[in-house]
Amino acid sequence: MDPATLLFIFVLAAFVGFEIITKVPPTLHTPLMSGSNAISGIAIVGAVLALQSSFPTIAQILGFVAVVFATVNVVGGFLVTDRMLAMFGSKKKKG
Repeated sequence: MDPATLLFIFVLAAFVGFEIITKVPPTLHTPLMSGSNAISGIAIVGAVLALQSSFPTIAQILGFVAVVFATVNVVGGFLVTDRMLAMFGSKKKKG
């Protein structure tokens, strides 16, 4: 595909994603973010594959950046999910 088409798809996806995210009610936000952690895990796998291949240097740099950002997203998402689930757990009495 030519770069103009790819840029158009990227911009369109950004606008659609923004509209969808702003319509999510607060009660569904955390469960949906937990599900998106799996998608970030897939991004990590793809980025690692890009790092080990014979792609140009710029692709390897972008792959490394993708690994870093996706890892931060996954770890942070699981920490938030764990904290949310702890709110619904049984409360232990200190005594």
